[in-house]
Amino acid sequence: MRLLVLWLINALALLALPYLIPGIQVAGFGTALWAALVLGLINAVIRPILVLLTLPITLLTLGLFILAINGLMFLLAAQLLEGFAVAGFWTGVLGSLAYSAISWLLSRLVLGVAGR
Repeated sequence: MRLLVLWLINALALLALPYLIPGIQVAGFGTALWAALVLGLINAVIRPILVLLTLPITLLTLGLFILAINGLMFLLAAQLLEGFAVAGFWTGVLGSLAYSAISWLLSRLVLGVAGR
């Protein structure tokens, strides 16, 4: 049940992004659900591999390269899905930051402050 709630929260966070960042488009709630699922799968499978492979540059940049990886993962999800569009790399970085912040805030509001 918790996983389903988190999925819906992430979809709602994606729906909010076009209102905050002009270069991001989400066609509708169904697209947001698919995009949230694809982003979750990408972040679970591909992102850890990229983080491991780019560990030296991540250490050199004191962790800031993770922002680039997050932006690229956001762009990858947009390339895989029709109806979800990201204008460019920097829009992807900004979108991933906003997406993370919104979904974190909504998760805390809906599921409570304690990380249950």
